[in-house]
Amino acid sequence: MEKLYKILEGIRSDIDFRNNTVKLIDDGVLDSFDIIAIIGELNEAFEVEISVEELLPENFNSPEAMMDLIHKLQEEV
Repeated sequence: MEKLYKILEGIRSDIDFRNNTVKLIDDGVLDSFDIIAIIGELNEAFEVEISVEELLPENFNSPEAMMDLIHKLQEEV
């Protein structure tokens, strides 16, 4: 989880991802450019391939949701 926080904070240092209670996508905290940057970093750092089918708000609304997606993708390999 720490690796994910470092990635997110590197992309958007103005957001406290560790103590955030808002939904990152639904509440407009992250925009499409942020998501593209996050996906690129996650694919590289966790050796996964996030596909278009996984680009759903519920997969990116929180760091926990992103980690769940990463674990799911890692299990599929």
